[in-house]
This record gives sequence, C-alpha cells and structure tokens, in this order.
Amino acid sequence: MFELPKLQLKDKVSKDEWQLRVDLAACYRLVEHMGWGDLIYTHISARLPGADDYLVNAFGLGFDEITASNLVKVDLQGNILDDTPFEINPAGFTIHSAIHEVRNDAHCVIHLHTDETIAVATLKQGLLPLSQYSMFSLSSLSYHGYEGLAVNADEKKRLQDDLGNTNHMLLVNHGGLTIGACVGDAFMRMYDLQRACQIQLLIQATGQSAIEVPQSIIDQISNHAQVVHSGSSGGQISWPAMLRKAYKLDPSFIE
Repeated sequence: MFELPKLQLKDKVSKDEWQLRVDLAACYRLVEHMGWGDLIYTHISARLPGADDYLVNAFGLGFDEITASNLVKVDLQGNILDDTPFEINPAGFTIHSAIHEVRNDAHCVIHLHTDETIAVATLKQGLLPLSQYSMFSLSSLSYHGYEGLAVNADEKKRLQDDLGNTNHMLLVNHGGLTIGACVGDAFMRMYDLQRACQIQLLIQATGQSAIEVPQSIIDQISNHAQVVHSGSSGGQISWPAMLRKAYKLDPSFIE
C-alpha cells in the first residue's frame, strides 16, 4: 500500500500561516465528510496573510488525506514555492487564480462539483427563491457559462467579469463556487448554496407547483444577508464549531 510522505511544517512557517493551513485542511476534511468531494478533483484555495501566494491541495490526494503540512504553496501562475514532494493540478487552479487575481476580498475560494449544484446550475431558471437557504445565495449570485475544461487562459477574463462582486457562483454544467474573507465565510456560503440546491431539487421532484418567496422579502433578506452570514455573526462564528467537528472526525488534518 502506498504511504504518503510525512511532512511537518508547524515549526517552519509563521504562526499565521500555520493557522491558515489548519483551517484550510479542516475545510477539505469537512467537505469530504459532507459528501461534497469529487475523488482527487476540485479545489479549495486560501491566500496567505500579507502575501500574494496561496495554499491549495496536492494533486493526487483525496480530501480525506489533506493535512496542514501537505498543502502546497503557489503563486498566481501556479508555480510551487516551497519544498514539497507534491505537485498541483495547474488546470484546476485556473479558476482560483482568476478570482484571486481580481478579488482582494477573496481570501478563500471553494469550487466543488456536487450533484445538486451541477443540476441547478444547468436548469434554465437556475436557482429559485424556494427556501431560506436560497435567500442567502440569491443576495449575491452570478452564473458562468460552460466553456469546456478550465484550461484556457482566455476564459479567465470572462469568469472574472461574470463573477463581478458576487460571493456565490453557479457554473453551468459544472458546479458551484463561493468566496470569503476567511475559510469560515467561504464554507458557510457553500453550505447555504448546497442546501438551497438540494431543497429546490426535492421540491421540483414532487412535480407540484411551488410557492416562491415574494421579491419584497427577497430584497429584505438580501439587505441583511451579509450581516447574518458573514463577518463576526456568520462564518467566523460558525467556523470554530466546524473545526471542533473536524477534530472529532479525524485530528490527523493538523499534522
């Protein structure tokens, strides 16, 4: 059985970098636990404090194998910056680099291929106002059309333009994406987007007419969404509980 190289960077990086590595590794483990993973594919990236460099998963590792030490440090071009035996998937980093390049507030970017986000992204009507979860996503949601595998550098500008200043994106035929000022914010937004898509598909599967939330209520919730689900009252408040869950599931992510 192939054994992964054991790395230990805790005493070789700054305290802030180590904490970010722990948060990001926990996020990967939680995504796998929630059933949102896709074998060794999809990515979650995070910007290092006070730098233009980023952490991303090593290509070839399952999300349940990600640790704080085996995350790979790269620049915006995907060049590996630290001493590591691991590589990254440059094509997979295209989407993340495009967003980090233009959104200074995008300290964490989560891009996943869940069944539910792919399905709703591919519906002509997209995400509908059918649940409270959808309210949080609809308050800051954009779409990006499918152009094939994300390996074309020309697509980056179109992706950036489509994202604009939104924090949630549905990639048609492809999946979902969220960004945040920290790992917790991005995770919370992905949780909401995923739940909104799940509930919509359940409702639509009944074949019955659904009651949509009136636009006046959507607007009201949109005005409060940023306060409720980001900053000190959102992702940053829920993230410590998520970290505790990750520790309970398997504390090896902190290695």
